Amino acid sequence: MQLEGHTGNVTALQYSAAGKWIVTGSEDGTVKVWDTRTGQVQRTYKHEGTMVNDVVIHPNQGELISCDQLGSVKIWDLGENTCTHELVPAEDVPIRSVSIASDGGTLVAGNNLGTVFVWRIQGGADSTNLVPVTSFVAHNKYVTRCLLSPDTRHLATCSADTTVKLWSTKDYEYTLERTLEGHQRWVWDAAFSADSAYLVTASSDHAARLWDLATGDTVRQYEGHHRATVAVALNDINLA
Repeated sequence: MQLEGHTGNVTALQYSAAGKWIVTGSEDGTVKVWDTRTGQVQRTYKHEGTMVNDVVIHPNQGELISCDQLGSVKIWDLGENTCTHELVPAEDVPIRSVSIASDGGTLVAGNNLGTVFVWRIQGGADSTNLVPVTSFVAHNKYVTRCLLSPDTRHLATCSADTTVKLWSTKDYEYTLERTLEGHQRWVWDAAFSADSAYLVTASSDHAARLWDLATGDTVRQYEGHHRATVAVALNDINLA
């Protein structure tokens, strides 16, 4: 099936939990929700005058969180079919990536200055009352991806500085636990294993790496692309 409707590059994609719909973000400035059975667009949300860099689905499956090149983070209510919140932590500084905790309690965003912003979502999975908690400089160059682990205990940040950093989320202090070094160019994407013990990363050095987060070692390196590796997904049953 081919989904047609965006007029610019697709920058983000995620399946809903049940697999009945997907959400996409695009450089055309829109977020679209698609029915996977029919391939039809169900909803379209606009970031006026700018391109969408990332979009994720809230664990409650009723809201979307998207971010854009003008520095906005927007929350969309699928039931009300409207934007309920707009956050602008640093005006005119592009937000590259957003991530929401699996328990629905924390939202993080990373921008082009290397800064990560953290909000607490009070009330858990069914609430979008956002309270700013902290912000910190994670890298001295772009944050290209920020990702909370499935067990919510860690945050991974990828950067144009060629590193991946692992942060403890304990007590919302976000202390640096480990810096993963080995990629030679920008690191674009990352995915945790289901047990949060491993991380796979994609880089402009043409390689993907699988990391053991307990040791910081590269377990495997995957090579074969002749150009930048910019996206990665992990379907792990057992990595041991």
